[in-house]
Amino acid sequence: MTLGNLSAGLCATCIWARRVESDRGSVFLRCELASRDARFPKYPRLPVRQCAGYEEEKKAAPDDPVS
Repeated sequence: MTLGNLSAGLCATCIWARRVESDRGSVFLRCELASRDARFPKYPRLPVRQCAGYEEEKKAAPDDPVS
C-alpha cells in the first residue's frame, strides 16, 4: 500500500486497511474490520505496532500466473 511518507506500521500490509484521501489531500487509513467488530477503531492511530485483527496481504510470487 502506497502511503507516501506516512508510517502506518502493520496497516501498511494488512488486508483490512483501506487508503482514504480527503478533498483537501489528507490521507487516512480506514480499518474495514471495524465495520464487523467494534473492538477495532475505524481510523486507528498510526503507526499500529500490534493488532489482533492483523492479516498480512498476500502478494503473488513473480512467476505466478496472473488471472
